[in-house]
Formats: sequence, C-alpha cells, structure tokens
Amino acid sequence: MRTEPLHASPLAVGLPSDVFAEIALILVVSALAGLLAERLRQPVIVAFVAVGVLVGPSVLGVVEPGSELELFAELGVALLLFVVGLKLDLHVVRTTGPVALVVGCAQVAIVAAGGLALALAFGLGFVPALYVAIGLALSSTVIVVKLLSDRRELDDLHGRLAVGILIVQDLVVVVAMIAVATAGENESPGWSLASVALQGAVLLAALGILMRWVLTPLLHALARNPDLLLLFAIAWAVGVAAAGEGVGVGPEVGAFLAGFSLASTPYREAIASRLVTVRDFLLLFFFIDLGSRLQPGDALDQLAVALALSAFVLLVKPLVIVALLGVMRYRSRVALETGLALAQISEFSLILGALGLRYGHVEDDTVTLLTVVALITIAASSYLLLNAEAISRRFAPVLERLERRPPAHAQDESAPPPDVVVLGLGRYGEGIVSGLRERGLDVLGVDFDPVALSRWAQEGVSVLYGDAEDPELAGLLPLPESGWIVSTIRRTDANLALLHALSHRGYTGRVAVAAHRREEADRLRRAGADRVLLPYSSAAKEVVELVSRHAVAQPAGAD
Repeated sequence: MRTEPLHASPLAVGLPSDVFAEIALILVVSALAGLLAERLRQPVIVAFVAVGVLVGPSVLGVVEPGSELELFAELGVALLLFVVGLKLDLHVVRTTGPVALVVGCAQVAIVAAGGLALALAFGLGFVPALYVAIGLALSSTVIVVKLLSDRRELDDLHGRLAVGILIVQDLVVVVAMIAVATAGENESPGWSLASVALQGAVLLAALGILMRWVLTPLLHALARNPDLLLLFAIAWAVGVAAAGEGVGVGPEVGAFLAGFSLASTPYREAIASRLVTVRDFLLLFFFIDLGSRLQPGDALDQLAVALALSAFVLLVKPLVIVALLGVMRYRSRVALETGLALAQISEFSLILGALGLRYGHVEDDTVTLLTVVALITIAASSYLLLNAEAISRRFAPVLERLERRPPAHAQDESAPPPDVVVLGLGRYGEGIVSGLRERGLDVLGVDFDPVALSRWAQEGVSVLYGDAEDPELAGLLPLPESGWIVSTIRRTDANLALLHALSHRGYTGRVAVAAHRREEADRLRRAGADRVLLPYSSAAKEVVELVSRHAVAQPAGAD
C-alpha cells in the first residue's frame, strides 16, 4: 500500500510495512476514532477524514495518495452511487408536491451563484470556483437522514421536505458528474459531448432492454440465495460503472444507473439493506484517502477562506431555504428546521471535487478547501440540528412576521361541529382520517402543510390551516362538544400548548395526543389529555395480539 513517502515523517519509523498490517492499523484507528466521534455526537465522516490525515504522509506516513487505498475508495463511491440510484424514491418528491422540486432546484441555483461570487472574490479561478460553488449548494444525504432518523423526525413535515430536497440535489449532482466526465480533458468539447451522448444513449437503451427482459427473471432465480443476490448486486454495480467509464459518462454515473435499473424490482429493499454495510465499509477508505491527501499546512493557509465559505453554508444556505419555503407558504418554524437540517455540504461535494482533480480541472488546493469546509459544516450542523427546536423557538417571533399564510378554507358556521378534529395530517394522521371516514364520521383535518391541506380538500375532507402551537388555534376550531380532538403531533411542547389553550377555552370534550415515550405520556396525562397515543408501542401490542391469537388458535406442530 505504501511507496516511499513523499514527505518523510520521523513517526513513520518502525511502523508495519506490509499491506495487511497497514489495513489492520487503519481499521483499528478508524474504529477508535469513530467511537470518539459518537461520544462527541459527531458524524463518523469527520473522524474518518481525521484518520486519513493521521495515517497520511504528513504524520504517520502509513499510506500515500494514489496507493491501493484508492481502489477501495473508488469501489465505495461506486456503491454509494449505486445505492442512491437503487433507493431513488420519486414518490417522496411527488408527496411533497412541487415544493421539493422547486425549492431544491432554486436553492441549488441561488446558493451556487452566491458561492461562485464569494469564491471568485477570494481569488479562485473560474473553474475551481465553480466546483466549490456547486459543492456548497449540496447537502449530505447520509448525515441528514441519520440524524433525522435518530430523532424520529423523518416522518415530520420538515423531515419529509428535507429528504425531498436531498433527492433533487442527488439528481443535480448526477447531472454535474455527467458534465464533468463529458468535459474530461478533451480539447474539442462539442465533439466530446456528441460522442458521449451517443454512447450514453446506447448504454441507457441496453439497460432498458435488460430491465425489461433479463434482470427481473434473473433476480427471481438469484433471490433463492441471499448471498448470491448480494454478490450479483455488487457485480452489477461495478460492471455498469466500468461500462459508464468506457462510454465516457464516468464510473460514478454508471453505478447510479446500475442502481436505478434495479429500483423497480421487488428486491430493491433487500439489496439496499444488505449492501449498506458493505458500502459504508468501503466509503471509510474514500474519506481516509481524502484525508491522506490533505496537507495540514495547505489547510491552514486556506483556513480564512474555508471559514468564510463555511459561514456562508451555515447561515445563508438555511436562510435561502427558509425564504423559498416561506414563498411556498410554509410556517417559519418548519422552514427553519428544514434549513438547519441542510446546513452542511455533502459527501458528494467531496466526490465531485475528487472527480475534478482526476480530470485535471482543479488542483489539490481546491479539494483541500472543500474538505476543510466539509469538516467545519458537518461538525457545526450536527449541533444545529440537535438544537433545531430551541433555535426555531428563539427566532420564531421574527420569522413569523414574514410568513405568507395560505388563505384559510372557509368554515360554514351554521354547520354542526365535526365528530372528530384531527391535528396533523402526516402519515399517522392520514391513516386516522381515512379510518374515521370509513366509519362514517365527520372529520376536520388541521395542518400547516399547504400541500396536504389541498390534497385532502380535493377528497372532500373539511380542512383548516393551523398550528397546534398557535395559542389562537383553539379559538378557530369548531370544537365538538361530545366528540374528540386528536393530535397526531409527537412534539410534547406542541401538545402541551394545545391542551392549555383548550382548557383556557373551556373545552369539555375529549382529547387524545401522541407521544414518543412513556415519560412524555405521563406528563401529557397530568396536563389533561384523556388518551395518549404511543404509535410504536401500539403497533407492537397489535403485533403481539395478532401473533399470540394465531398461536393459541393453531399451536406449533398442528396441521
């Protein structure tokens, strides 16, 4: 793995020299660094880049840029793009209406334009500044999804909006990679573009034929053995990546197309779930390879520029998203929490920079700059997201003055109050509304998602724009005297505000609210909730009841 060090380090003396021992050392150090990052509540990406610096030629001299480590890194990138294509869920974009597409494209354009101007102002050449600008506009799918999942916020409105915008960004970066691979090092870009377009069309046509006639029956046969299914998925990803490199669109785009070609098969989730561990293991080497290329002296020389660009990402980028979602009539709190979730640059920013380095478009200093910005923004945004609720409450009074609320759907004051008022029309709320309507009950749906309100209004459901945390909401509701108010919102502070407002209004009906944990449930009961809904606990009890009933009816061994 190691040739003669470019920059000899006195610490390199006595370290193991064979490849196996070097890999073992890298993995041990990475595991310890990952553990430290978890304790500091930081994504492990930060730790892995730091490990790359540590084992690189500047410190321990264990690895050199361009060594065998790069092969593992390229495989990791290919599998990352493969999984992105495999899990590309356009349904998420559709369920958020045009919002994800419009906000995603506009945010990339605005932030990239601002980043380009800032990079040029710091003296970067146009092409390096363009790479930096596109990198600043992207956000990390891996980090955002993990943090939102850990906080159980993927199904919340800001979580769904963030994931929808990330999908749009993933598509943008694929287009950018095609452009980079097409430009390459050719002196006649016009002819290169035509040639790559023709060969790319042939590759797409071949994949289309294979998707239609070969892949599905082949996967049916392979699925009898899960290990063979996983092996085929890796072989397919690497094979189509090699084909992509052969036709000029690049191995990264080829791997993405390989994943997308399997996205419509019934084995998509099975392949993705088994492949994620392999992908993450190989991506470890990409970040270590990236860190090994980073020279601390060069990083310090660019620290002032990196800090300015990081401030742009951490401050301006969320504000751009807040403004765009505000134009789409989303509440300021939802817009700010979405913006804070996306306030970092992406692993794809680093991959795009490495791709530019490969084709000679940028130098090492540009990749170093992007790496330092990534470390700063990823570390800082993790804490921003963990404190997103507190930050949104702090700035809510200012942002609420700028809100453009959608016109409220008119309520017929002469009509009798509904049987049930459901607050929150997300996935959990949708199921409750559908079930109540099937039983013939009159339901009023309340939410601050304009897309959800419009969709339910088209289905004939009475809807009202409102936020459970708004103290004026109780005064707007046609309160059912003998019915129920059901809040599917699992934010304890929102439900406490709702209970207080209803009590202040003298509401005597029944109230059910949702919660994540039993400790929260006890607090809500003391505040006056008649029932507390624990979705995960209820689902577990339902499964236990179903399975135990079947087991009693048909004991093990019975015919």
